[in-house]
Amino acid sequence: MGTQESNEPQGTGRRALLGAAVLGAGALGLSGTARAADGPGAAGRAGGLRSLPKPTIIGHRGASGHRPEHTLASYQLALDLGADIVEAGDLVPTRDGHLVCRHEPEIGGTTDVASRPGFAGRRTTKVLDGVSVTGWFTEDFTLAELKTLRATERIPANRPHNTLYDGRWEIPTFEEVLRWQDEQTRARGRQVWIYPEMKHPTYFRKLGLGLEERVAELLHRHGKDRRTSPVIVQSFEPTSVQRLNRLVDNPLVVLLSGPATRPWDFVETGDPRTVADLVRPAGLREIASYAQGIGPTLDLIVPKDASGRLTRPTTLVADAHKVGLILHPWTLRNENPFLPAEFRKGTDADAYGDVFGAYRVYFATGIDGVFTDQPDTGVLAREDFVNG
Repeated sequence: MGTQESNEPQGTGRRALLGAAVLGAGALGLSGTARAADGPGAAGRAGGLRSLPKPTIIGHRGASGHRPEHTLASYQLALDLGADIVEAGDLVPTRDGHLVCRHEPEIGGTTDVASRPGFAGRRTTKVLDGVSVTGWFTEDFTLAELKTLRATERIPANRPHNTLYDGRWEIPTFEEVLRWQDEQTRARGRQVWIYPEMKHPTYFRKLGLGLEERVAELLHRHGKDRRTSPVIVQSFEPTSVQRLNRLVDNPLVVLLSGPATRPWDFVETGDPRTVADLVRPAGLREIASYAQGIGPTLDLIVPKDASGRLTRPTTLVADAHKVGLILHPWTLRNENPFLPAEFRKGTDADAYGDVFGAYRVYFATGIDGVFTDQPDTGVLAREDFVNG
């Protein structure tokens, strides 16, 4: 999932956690009023996007506001805190073709690889979707080598508390996540949903490490390749979603960044369209022909002005709903730098702002759910919203 990191000055203060943590694996912190999109009783039936509570709370890379992202511990905590879906897996391949869960193929910022003398020679510079990136890349490691590494906090200046857990957990594979999903479903007595993302598919296809076929093969093997399967697959590259649509029947989502940006597969193929074109009615109708939803940046729902304050909502929610698409925008985070300016409190980069106020504004637009780094806060915000 894309990021909205800030370059603002970073501090070390921290506010107390907003609200109480949700108690129990199955607790949603609601009074029974969060509705499934299919109407009363739908949430209890197996299968389908429409069976999910609305607004859906999606644990962004797990509970990444509380644990280092893309670890089984982060995924587990997201469920404990009430997330309806866990974004378990930004999927990138190893040299020997396994899919692992990392935010990016460059792992210098999310693992302890830089401290491993044996891997010092693997540090290199590559061009990733047109950008020069220096570091260590998953495609240069075997799975066995990656399993010797341990996860670290990606944004320690914003989340110094998460550095307590640096070095504790290994990098999970997508197959391990699929097994974990089954284990958690049995243990919790309710269907656990996951929301993996295929990262940089054009880049990896050029390396002979096509993602779509690998994802499809694992979903087939685990019997999770149907329209009602509890696995939503997403990508920033529309042609990658189209390719996967020919291989599986899972619900699929096209991710959308800023309006002036172009998906990298469009750049590679010479398609001149930007995200601004894709969010127009004609673009949305095209997406609806092969996907069930879109994952827009929150700025496509409610733009900000030059001072970082929210302006008027766009028509994207209504336009997408008209063609049958759901909207799961990204990403709500509790910390000041990631909030609209009017909801910040103080200047500390790791202090919490009025995130509940931000949730109210975004939920009021009619979005179907939201990615959040702090699912416990999202669940409480939903309770406030649905109960008026």
